[in-house]
Amino acid sequence: MKINVLRTDLSEAVSNVSRAVSTKAAIPALEGILIKAYGQKLSVSGYDLEIGINTSIDATVQKEGEIVVSAKLFSDIVRKLPEEVVCIETDDRMITYITSGQAEYQIVGMSSVEYPDLPTFEETDNVEIKGEILKEMIRQTVYAVSDNNAKPVYTGSLFELSEKTFRIVSVDGYRMAIRKESVDNEIESEFVVPGKTQQEVLKLIKDDDENVEMSIGQRHIMFKIGEYSIISRLIEGTFLDYKSTIPKDKKTEVVVNTRLIINAVDRMSLLNGDKIQSPVRCLFSNDEIHFSCTSAIGKANDVISCPVMGEEVEIGFNNRYLLEALRNIDSDEVKITLNGGLSPMIITPVKGDSFISLVVPMRLSNG
Repeated sequence: MKINVLRTDLSEAVSNVSRAVSTKAAIPALEGILIKAYGQKLSVSGYDLEIGINTSIDATVQKEGEIVVSAKLFSDIVRKLPEEVVCIETDDRMITYITSGQAEYQIVGMSSVEYPDLPTFEETDNVEIKGEILKEMIRQTVYAVSDNNAKPVYTGSLFELSEKTFRIVSVDGYRMAIRKESVDNEIESEFVVPGKTQQEVLKLIKDDDENVEMSIGQRHIMFKIGEYSIISRLIEGTFLDYKSTIPKDKKTEVVVNTRLIINAVDRMSLLNGDKIQSPVRCLFSNDEIHFSCTSAIGKANDVISCPVMGEEVEIGFNNRYLLEALRNIDSDEVKITLNGGLSPMIITPVKGDSFISLVVPMRLSNG
């Protein structure tokens, strides 16, 4: 293989695909990236047997070929090369020569035969959605994905397509986030996409009107984002019947400025840390929300004014879970609905139901 390629293009491609590379793999080749030069394109791939990222960039290909190189070393070298044009050449001994200006490197590569093939699958459904909409939907729900592998299905989000509506649902046992959008297709499908895959999709979607194509199979999904393809396993298992968990009754309803309540909860959070988890106590009464927190290191109190409709209620929350729900709603005001002190808090925009967040309360001690 012998090619010339622009350093900025190569560096960006290698940086992005390297996020799918294993740091400690049983197969040594999986700690590398696969480089293929054919036609006038350079293909770059990273794969950890769960998620694969592939892209192609323009290159001047003088001799076609392919090789696997250490992802970390190659990325570090490319990022620090002095000139914009990079020459990459390999020989029969799998030595890779990298030249840019006066800088020269020789690194040991591996045969591409040792690199596992990225999965191929039979597509059962295909959906296109605006990138900025998908990015917003994932961002507003992925925070509620579980990091506990005891129930693997909840380490991903439910993607549900039905009745011309696309929903993403994330749940971890302590909170739930639901985001929906109308889509122009008749597909009826549901599948669970790993949280890690969604994070990579988030990073690759640019802020423009470009569509993202989702190709769905029985056990895999592929996201096509510009020149990038992300292929991932789907998570098998039965997802929560989320509709049945949303409380139907409401005893208390509050409309409050989002920034005001975030700041108040944030102030209470100063008394909590990684080793200290005391609930933030919220008393909804007389057109005010009284906040308090008592932990081993002290006490804090605060009050904000807002219209409180319905019954007085006192309820406690994990400060981080409550803050994440409030910070992801993206509206100046939020509506908070409560059904007593032991039922989950429902957070929605004041108008519409495109976003719903539930936060399960913490049991409060007396006093």
